[in-house]
Amino acid sequence: MKFSTMMAVFAATLALAVTGCRYDKAGAGAGDDPNTMTDIGGTTDDLTEGSLDDLAAEKRFEDMYARCTDVDFAPVYFGFDSTVVPAEEMGKIDEVAQHLASRTERVVVVEGHCDERGSNEYNVSLGENRAIIIRNYLVQNGVDAGRIQTRSFGEEKPAVEGHDESAWAKNRRGEFGIYDTTQKK
Repeated sequence: MKFSTMMAVFAATLALAVTGCRYDKAGAGAGDDPNTMTDIGGTTDDLTEGSLDDLAAEKRFEDMYARCTDVDFAPVYFGFDSTVVPAEEMGKIDEVAQHLASRTERVVVVEGHCDERGSNEYNVSLGENRAIIIRNYLVQNGVDAGRIQTRSFGEEKPAVEGHDESAWAKNRRGEFGIYDTTQKK
């Protein structure tokens, strides 16, 4: 093998290794205690069938059905640059799973959001990964994957305006939109 070819292979291998390490470290944000974090969805490589590109081709729940106004689930908050759901946030997802189990005519849109730091492209990707992690947990807890859609808004829909940690912490979140399939738009 030529030296230049060996260097190209080495560089590609190194890039993959660094990228893999970067993702592994993203689970714990700055200041987060890894002992209080729970990895609920593996990686976004563990997506259940029918997500991402397939969902883009589907009709959006919010375009077909009426949004339910009788329920309002609390947002799930994430650490900085993280897709790991903190242990204290898990109950919020469990509540949504229980609601969907008892109300089979309802579906959910999981929305991923980020704070303002990072590029738009990065934040859209991070928001998507947050929504997918929540989606995976719902599926693991018995919710049919066909009843869940994901959206990423990146940094475009902040819950709180501001440029400090107290605002950023409220903007790093996953939210739930519940829709009733018996109530057509």
